[in-house]
Amino acid sequence: MSLEAAQRYAWNLACTLKVIIILIRTDEGYAAMASDDYDGDVDHVVREYDVFAQ
Repeated sequence: MSLEAAQRYAWNLACTLKVIIILIRTDEGYAAMASDDYDGDVDHVVREYDVFAQ
């Protein structure tokens, strides 16, 4: 997935599910997932989307 598409998808997930979503860099592009589900290398995290953060 491209960076732009992944960013939109991650923000949409965060707003819809009301959980913290992270955007990670993979070998195939970018991916979005719940931060609780990620147990990989923190260096791959590009951004964190938290709808409750001010």
